[in-house]
Amino acid sequence: MFLTEFFGFFSLSAFASWGFLMAFFFNAFVFSLGIKRDTTLLLSSFIMMISYTLSDYFFTWLSIENSLYLDWALYDYATIAALTLAFFLLKKTTSSFLYIILGLFINSILSLFMYFDMYLSNNREPWILWDVYTFGVNIIDLIMIVVLIVDRDFLGLHKLKNKLFKGSNTQPENNFS
Repeated sequence: MFLTEFFGFFSLSAFASWGFLMAFFFNAFVFSLGIKRDTTLLLSSFIMMISYTLSDYFFTWLSIENSLYLDWALYDYATIAALTLAFFLLKKTTSSFLYIILGLFINSILSLFMYFDMYLSNNREPWILWDVYTFGVNIIDLIMIVVLIVDRDFLGLHKLKNKLFKGSNTQPENNFS
């Protein structure tokens, strides 16, 4: 839990919330210029900003129990549902969609593992899972923020998806004016 001890829970949470807010503002600016009006990038960044703002540490008093990791997993699943609904309603996507869905899914699995470890198994001794969780979630959050801003397949996930699923017909729009 080096990152948490060094930066603290609030500053890491604030950084992720701030990053998604900045990604939304950037996409709102680009949308207002008319550059990427026919993509779902603005809607995706808005959904991510709302999700990370509502699930911030500041709002933990809204939780019924003190089971923060379970709350975060449920927020991630609700965000995946909102993004999927937006995809099915608008019938289009961008390069960032796969990164966001995959990142939220991995974050939710890591949160569920932490919930199981701390609340169901009553483990209070730090071990490798805690470090994997801390670094993994923060790196994935950073990748999701960057992909919402640059909207590129910079890790090659779409190429990998196309190789694994040769008949995949859901291609992101290539609107890089």
